[in-house]
Amino acid sequence: MSWLILIVSGVLEAVWATALGRSEGFTRLGPTAVFGVALVASMAGLAYAMRTLPIGTSYAVWVGIGAVLTASYAMASGDESASPLKVLCLFVIIGGVVGLKLTH
Repeated sequence: MSWLILIVSGVLEAVWATALGRSEGFTRLGPTAVFGVALVASMAGLAYAMRTLPIGTSYAVWVGIGAVLTASYAMASGDESASPLKVLCLFVIIGGVVGLKLTH
Protein backbone atom coordinates (compact mmCIF):
# COMPACT_ATOMS: atom_id res chain seq x y z
CA MET A 1 0.00 0.00 0.00
CA SER A 2 2.87 2.38 0.77
CA TRP A 3 4.22 2.03 -2.77
CA LEU A 4 0.84 2.88 -4.29
CA ILE A 5 0.50 5.94 -2.07
CA LEU A 6 4.05 6.98 -2.96
CA ILE A 7 3.30 6.72 -6.68
CA VAL A 8 0.10 8.77 -6.33
CA SER A 9 2.05 11.33 -4.29
CA GLY A 10 4.65 11.53 -7.07
CA VAL A 11 1.89 12.21 -9.59
CA LEU A 12 0.52 14.91 -7.30
CA GLU A 13 3.99 16.44 -7.18
CA ALA A 14 3.80 16.92 -10.94
CA VAL A 15 0.35 18.46 -10.52
CA TRP A 16 1.50 21.01 -7.96
CA ALA A 17 4.69 21.83 -9.86
CA THR A 18 2.71 22.48 -13.04
CA ALA A 19 0.08 24.49 -11.15
CA LEU A 20 2.83 26.54 -9.51
CA GLY A 21 4.15 27.54 -12.92
CA ARG A 22 0.68 28.41 -14.14
CA SER A 23 -0.20 30.43 -11.05
CA GLU A 24 2.00 33.29 -12.29
CA GLY A 25 3.42 34.07 -8.87
CA PHE A 26 0.20 33.13 -7.05
CA THR A 27 -1.74 35.83 -8.92
CA ARG A 28 -4.19 33.39 -10.56
CA LEU A 29 -6.70 31.85 -8.15
CA GLY A 30 -7.44 28.55 -9.93
CA PRO A 31 -3.87 27.32 -10.37
CA THR A 32 -2.96 28.64 -6.91
CA ALA A 33 -5.75 26.59 -5.33
CA VAL A 34 -4.74 23.47 -7.29
CA PHE A 35 -1.14 24.05 -6.18
CA GLY A 36 -2.10 24.26 -2.50
CA VAL A 37 -4.34 21.19 -2.47
CA ALA A 38 -1.96 19.05 -4.53
CA LEU A 39 1.04 20.15 -2.45
CA VAL A 40 -0.58 19.20 0.86
CA ALA A 41 -1.87 15.87 -0.50
CA SER A 42 1.48 15.05 -2.09
CA MET A 43 3.45 15.79 1.07
CA ALA A 44 0.99 13.87 3.22
CA GLY A 45 1.29 10.84 0.97
CA LEU A 46 5.07 11.05 0.98
CA ALA A 47 5.08 11.27 4.77
CA TYR A 48 2.77 8.26 5.02
CA ALA A 49 4.90 6.18 2.66
CA MET A 50 8.05 7.06 4.60
CA ARG A 51 6.58 5.35 7.67
CA THR A 52 7.32 1.95 6.09
CA LEU A 53 9.68 2.65 3.18
CA PRO A 54 13.28 3.89 3.45
CA ILE A 55 13.51 7.68 3.41
CA GLY A 56 16.10 7.88 0.63
CA THR A 57 14.23 5.50 -1.64
CA SER A 58 10.88 7.17 -0.95
CA TYR A 59 12.18 10.64 -1.67
CA ALA A 60 14.07 9.62 -4.81
CA VAL A 61 11.04 7.79 -6.24
CA TRP A 62 8.72 10.69 -5.35
CA VAL A 63 10.99 13.28 -6.96
CA GLY A 64 11.70 11.06 -9.96
CA ILE A 65 8.03 10.51 -10.73
CA GLY A 66 7.28 14.20 -10.27
CA ALA A 67 10.21 15.35 -12.39
CA VAL A 68 9.52 12.96 -15.27
CA LEU A 69 5.80 13.74 -15.38
CA THR A 70 6.33 17.51 -15.04
CA ALA A 71 8.94 17.60 -17.82
CA SER A 72 6.92 15.25 -20.04
CA TYR A 73 3.78 17.36 -19.63
CA ALA A 74 5.71 20.55 -20.38
CA MET A 75 7.13 19.01 -23.55
CA ALA A 76 3.75 17.58 -24.63
CA SER A 77 1.97 20.90 -24.08
CA GLY A 78 4.65 22.85 -25.95
CA ASP A 79 5.76 24.83 -22.90
CA GLU A 80 9.21 23.27 -23.19
CA SER A 81 11.07 22.04 -26.24
CA ALA A 82 11.55 18.31 -26.67
CA SER A 83 14.68 16.68 -28.01
CA PRO A 84 15.93 13.11 -28.23
CA LEU A 85 18.53 13.85 -25.55
CA LYS A 86 15.91 15.21 -23.13
CA VAL A 87 13.72 12.16 -23.70
CA LEU A 88 16.72 9.87 -23.15
CA CYS A 89 17.48 11.64 -19.88
CA LEU A 90 13.89 11.15 -18.73
CA PHE A 91 14.20 7.43 -19.49
CA VAL A 92 17.38 7.33 -17.40
CA ILE A 93 15.42 8.80 -14.46
CA ILE A 94 12.66 6.24 -14.98
CA GLY A 95 15.27 3.47 -15.00
CA GLY A 96 16.68 4.74 -11.73
CA VAL A 97 13.25 4.85 -10.11
CA VAL A 98 12.45 1.32 -11.27
CA GLY A 99 15.85 0.18 -10.06
CA LEU A 100 15.19 1.60 -6.61
CA LYS A 101 11.86 -0.22 -6.47
CA LEU A 102 13.41 -3.52 -7.59
CA THR A 103 16.28 -3.33 -5.10
CA HIS A 104 14.07 -2.44 -2.16
